[in-house]
Amino acid sequence: MAVTALIQGFFLGGSMIIPIGAQNSHILGHGIKRNHHLLAASICTLCDILLITIGVFGGHQLLTSNSLIATLITYGGIIFLLGYGSLAFKTALQNQYQIEKQHHSHKTKLTVILATLAVTLLNPHVYLDTVMILGSVGSQFVAHEKMAFALGTMLASILWFYSLALGAAKLAPWLSKEKVQRIIDISIGCIMWFIAWTLYAHQIQ
Repeated sequence: MAVTALIQGFFLGGSMIIPIGAQNSHILGHGIKRNHHLLAASICTLCDILLITIGVFGGHQLLTSNSLIATLITYGGIIFLLGYGSLAFKTALQNQYQIEKQHHSHKTKLTVILATLAVTLLNPHVYLDTVMILGSVGSQFVAHEKMAFALGTMLASILWFYSLALGAAKLAPWLSKEKVQRIIDISIGCIMWFIAWTLYAHQIQ
């Protein structure tokens, strides 16, 4: 039934998007600074909707039919995650949050747009989650059920990104504390490296 497919899409989409990733940490950072955080959430949401549509309605088959492309995307995702995690660890170790806060200036809308597009579209891991994994599951449905599954995954993205942006802005006074920011960066680094390892382990099997 279409309702079952929608629910399955919603929960699977949520399981893909809720764990901290490059998009989430990007939106979280803008939310804490209250710097065009809803704009960043909107761009991430629209990109997810586009990629999910591509994956569920044919893109998945195109990627999986070419093992070289799939391998390149996987290793590209590993490199991206390792690099992003390293930057998070570097920020935590330098512990210059107070200095950054004193010299903080809001980024322009254009800068936020370009940075958000880069974090999303230049991140191969996003394609693994949306096009390959969600596309693989979505390809098992037909007609109205396929549409319902896609809508469910899109709804998960919409709710999560806007909730994260609004929640971070609401909790900004607490989240902007140096100790809390350091814990967040260390957590992001650990999660990025763990995801990179799981991708590598899966690839060599």
